[in-house]
Amino acid sequence: MRNDDRPKRSGRRTKPLLRIVSTLRSIEPNAVDRYSAKLLFQFRIDIEDAPSKRRRCEERIVVFEAKTAQAALKKSQRRGQIAEHSYTNEEGNAVHFEFIGIMDLLLLGVECDDDEVWYDVRERMLPMERRDKLIPPESELNAIRNATKTVG
Repeated sequence: MRNDDRPKRSGRRTKPLLRIVSTLRSIEPNAVDRYSAKLLFQFRIDIEDAPSKRRRCEERIVVFEAKTAQAALKKSQRRGQIAEHSYTNEEGNAVHFEFIGIMDLLLLGVECDDDEVWYDVRERMLPMERRDKLIPPESELNAIRNATKTVG
C-alpha cells in the first residue's frame, strides 16, 4: 500500500529522483541501490546438428544491489553467463540454455516499495475500458494454471 506522501508513478519522474539519489550519494557515498534486470535466454536444441530457427525463450527478472548502474550492468551480465548450461533431452538431442542479453535494467529507487521487483510505465489506449483484453482470466495466470495441473 502506498503512502499518500510518496511520489506517484509517471513517465516524468526520473529528473527529481536523480536529484534525490545524487543528494543521498553525497550524504552516504558507500550506499548501494537496488536494481532489477530482465535477462533473455534461449533454449537451443541441436537436432541432427542443425538448430531450429524458432526457439523457446525465457525472460528472467533478477533483483540485486549495486553501487552504480555500471556495476549493476556487470552483475547482470555475470548472472546471465553463470546461468548458461547444456544437457541431453529424452530424444538424445543436445539442449543449450544460452544467455542472449539484458533486455532492461532498472534502478528500484525511493519510488518503489520494498517488495517491488519490476515496473513498466507506458501509455495504453483506454486501458480500463479494454481490461478484458489486457488482463487474462485468473485461471490463465501462470501460477494458477500450473497449480491446477498439479492438483488435477
